[in-house]
Amino acid sequence: MTTKMNKPVEKSRGSVPLAAWLCGLLVSLLLLTHQASVAQVPTLSPASRVSLVTYGPGDDDISSAFGHTEIRIVDPALGLDRNYSYGGFDYRTDSFIIKFLRGTLPYLLDVHNLYQVMFYYQQTNRSIREQQLNLSTTQQQRLLAALEKNYLPENRQYQYQFYYDNCATRPRDMIAEACGDSLTIPSRSRMTGKSYRDLMNDYLNEKPWYQLGMNLAIGHPADEQTDGWHAMYLPNQVYDQFAHATLVRANGQTVPLVQGEQTIFAAQKLFRQQLPFLLDPDVVFTIFGVVIALFTIRRYRTAGKVDRWLDRLLFGTVGFLGWFLLTLWLIRDDGVTAWNPTLLYLMPFHLPLIYWATSAKATARRRTTYFTVTSILIMLGIFLSKIPGGFDVIFPLTLLIRCIVNIQRVRRGYETPARVA
Repeated sequence: MTTKMNKPVEKSRGSVPLAAWLCGLLVSLLLLTHQASVAQVPTLSPASRVSLVTYGPGDDDISSAFGHTEIRIVDPALGLDRNYSYGGFDYRTDSFIIKFLRGTLPYLLDVHNLYQVMFYYQQTNRSIREQQLNLSTTQQQRLLAALEKNYLPENRQYQYQFYYDNCATRPRDMIAEACGDSLTIPSRSRMTGKSYRDLMNDYLNEKPWYQLGMNLAIGHPADEQTDGWHAMYLPNQVYDQFAHATLVRANGQTVPLVQGEQTIFAAQKLFRQQLPFLLDPDVVFTIFGVVIALFTIRRYRTAGKVDRWLDRLLFGTVGFLGWFLLTLWLIRDDGVTAWNPTLLYLMPFHLPLIYWATSAKATARRRTTYFTVTSILIMLGIFLSKIPGGFDVIFPLTLLIRCIVNIQRVRRGYETPARVA
C-alpha cells in the first residue's frame, strides 16, 4: 500500500475526527451487545429448581460407553426449562480425525430441552436419572449466570480431556463453584483404591475390543490412583458422590445437596448379545500364538529353517503399531498416552530394523544381538504392562518364541547363520 505525500495537510486533519467517531461508534456497539448478552440472563423466581441429570452408559458407540451428565434449570414462572450439556462436538470439524487423535477436538456447551433428547435415550435403552439440588435462589442464579456466560459463542468451546476435563467434570465444577465453601463432598479426598484405568475398564468389560484398543493407547498417567474428586470424570461417580454431599445454609443449617431423586426412564434389563467365543481378543491371540509356535517349531526341527519372511511380517507389523502408539504419545495434549509400557514389546524401531537384522548379509552376531535385546524388552514389557485380560502376556510370548528361535550360538563374529530361509 502506498501513501500520497502531496495530500493537503488540512484534509488529513479533517479525517481524524471522523476516524475517532467511527471507533467510538464501534466501541459503543460492542458495549451494547455485551450488555444485551448479560441482560439475557433471566432473574429466577422462588419457584425455580436446579437438578443434575445423569444418563446411563450405552452400547451404540464408544462415546456413549461411560454415560453423560447435564445440568437442568427449570423455572415454571418464566417458562424456562433448559439442559446444559458439555458433551457436544461437530463431526464436520476440519481435520476431525487428526484433532480427535491429538486430543484437540473442540467440544462445546450445548443447550436444549430435556424432552428434545429423551426419545434418543429411550430408544438406545439408556437410563435417565434426575437429582434435584438443594441450592438457594442466590446459588441458582449464580449458576445460571455462569452457564449462560459459558454459552456465549466466544466461550462455549473447550478442549476436551478424557480424564480431566469432560462432560462430567464441567457440571461438577460449575455446581461446586456456584456453591462455594458451603458445599462438602465427604468422599472428595478419599482414595478410591482404583486408578483412572481401572475405573475406565469397569465400563468396558463387555466391549473387549474397545477395552483392548484403549488400554493399548494409554500410558502410565492412566495408572495414577484417584481420589473421589478425580474419580468424578465418570458421570455415575458424580451422581453417587453428590448423593452424599451436603450444603451449609446462610443460617448455618446443614442440608443434603440432593433434595430429591427421580428416575425419568429406567433402562430395561435386556439379554446382552455376547461376543462369540472365538472372536474374543484373548482367544484370537491365543490361537494366533499357538499357530505361530507350532509353525516355528515344525520348520526349525524338520527343515532347520528360521523363516526370514515371517519375522519381517510379524515384527514389521509390530513396528507399525508401535509407531502409531509413539505418535499418540508425542501429539496428545492431555498426556494420557505418555510413558506407555506397551511400547517395550510393540517397539516402533522394529520397522525398519527387522530388515537389517534379517537381511541376507546379516551375521550371526548381529542377529543374536538384535533378538536378545528384543527378548529383554519384551519380558520387561510383560512385567510393566497393565492391560486387562491376557493380551499383554499372550502376544508378547508369541514374539518371544520368534526371538528364541533366532538367537543362535555365535562362533565367529561375521559368520552368517545357516538356518535362515
